[in-house]
Amino acid sequence: MSHTTTPITPTPITKNPVAKAAKKKADQYNDPTHNYLRYWDERKYEHAAEEIAITKLLRGKHFKNAVDIGGGYGRLCLFLEKYADKVTLAEPSQQQLDIAKDFLKGHSEIDQKLMQADDLEFKDGTIDLLTMIRVMHHLPDPSTEFNEISRVLSQDGYAIIEVANYLHMRNRLKHLSRREKMPVKPVDIRSAKNKRDEEIAFVNHNPHTVIRHLEHAGLQVEATLSVSNLRSTRLKKALPQSVMLGIERALQKPLASLYFGPSIFFLVRKSR
Repeated sequence: MSHTTTPITPTPITKNPVAKAAKKKADQYNDPTHNYLRYWDERKYEHAAEEIAITKLLRGKHFKNAVDIGGGYGRLCLFLEKYADKVTLAEPSQQQLDIAKDFLKGHSEIDQKLMQADDLEFKDGTIDLLTMIRVMHHLPDPSTEFNEISRVLSQDGYAIIEVANYLHMRNRLKHLSRREKMPVKPVDIRSAKNKRDEEIAFVNHNPHTVIRHLEHAGLQVEATLSVSNLRSTRLKKALPQSVMLGIERALQKPLASLYFGPSIFFLVRKSR
C-alpha cells in the first residue's frame, strides 16, 4: 500500500494564549442523555484489549506519578494503580468526574482534576507516566496537547498515546479498490448531520503523521502495538471473549508495523 509523503508543518512548540482561548472546550461528554459508563457495557473486549496493551508496554516498570488524560470516569485509573504510587484522573468533563466519584469510591489515592489536555496543570517534568487513550479522535491537530505532554513528562518518564487509526486494514482495502492514496491529514468521520461547528471533532489519524507531530514536540516512539484487532460485532457473537482476547494478545505486536487494527498504542519518551 502506497502512502503519500507530503511534508507536514506541525504547530511550533510555543504556548499561544489567544489560540488556546479560541479552542473549543472538550466537554462533549457533558450531555446528560449520554452515560459513558454504560457505553462500555458492550465493549468489554475493547476494554480488555487496552489493558493487555498497557500491560505489554509497561511490563516491569513502576512509577511515582501517573496521569490519565481525558480518562472519563476513571475506567483505566484502577488498572494504572498497578504501575504507579499515585494516579490522577485529568478529565475536562464535570459530568464524567461526577460519575467517577462513585466509580472510584474507596480509592482515595486517585485524584480527580478538571482540566483540558491542552492546558495541563502540572509543573514541568513532574509526571513519569502519562496515558492519553481514546482522546486523539477528538484532536484534529494534537500539536498543543503533545507540547503539554512533553512539558510535564519527566526526562525518564513514559507516555502511552492511543491513536484512532485511519490506516486500519479495512480502510486500506477500501482505498485500494478505489485506487486512492491513503490520506496524510486527519479524516473527519462524523455523520453528515453531526458535521456542525458546535459539535466536537471526531477524526481518525494517519499514524505516520502523528509520529511526526510527536517528534516535533520533542517526543519519540519507543514501541508500537496494534490494538482491538478483532473489533467486530459478528466476531463478538461468534467467539467466546476468552478466545478473542487470546488471539488479541498474540497479534498486538506482530500487527503493529502494519498498523492493522483500528487503535494504535504508542509508547513514547522524551527525545534524547
